[in-house]
Amino acid sequence: MIVRLLLALVLLVAPAAHAAGEPVIVVVGDSISAGYGLAPGQVWVSLLEAKLKAERYPHRVVNASISGDTTAGGRTRLPALLAAHRPAVVVIELGGNDALRGQPLAATRGNLLAMATVAQSAGAKVLILGMRLPPNYGPAYVREFDALFEGVARSRKAAFVPYLFEGFGDDFALFQPDKIHPTAEAQARILANVWPSLQPLLASKSR
Repeated sequence: MIVRLLLALVLLVAPAAHAAGEPVIVVVGDSISAGYGLAPGQVWVSLLEAKLKAERYPHRVVNASISGDTTAGGRTRLPALLAAHRPAVVVIELGGNDALRGQPLAATRGNLLAMATVAQSAGAKVLILGMRLPPNYGPAYVREFDALFEGVARSRKAAFVPYLFEGFGDDFALFQPDKIHPTAEAQARILANVWPSLQPLLASKSR
């Protein structure tokens, strides 16, 4: 009952903020964007929010990322997020956990495609963040996984970042001991990979 009341409050308040001229960027991701192992404010999504403010963009960032989430989970959650926040931009950072669990990549592709489609139907621009796998997953699986992000982005004419960890993905000094989650020092590099594809999707800056 309490959860339903809180959801109803979000649905009432969030559209009002958007209507007041505050465009929203919703990031739907997993532990990479949720900031696993990092202190509050260190994750790249928080750095994005600070950058937008410093450069006088009017956007508000909603980090709807959940550690351990899959594309199936994101697909299930997205409609409520669209209704609550009416985002101008949806950033999708999901798929890594699908591969880690050995899920069929056809399902991953279908989920990403469905998320991009429903977001665009709600009036949002979409940015898909690509990920890569280490070679021990097998060459065929690795190739298919690497290609599916671009395939979805191309089919939906969505913005695309080929590899979120470009430039440091093989540098274990920039990853936590699990060798999966980037350190705080790597977060600015993640943002640097995202920004060139995200910035064109944003409206003009505030005066």
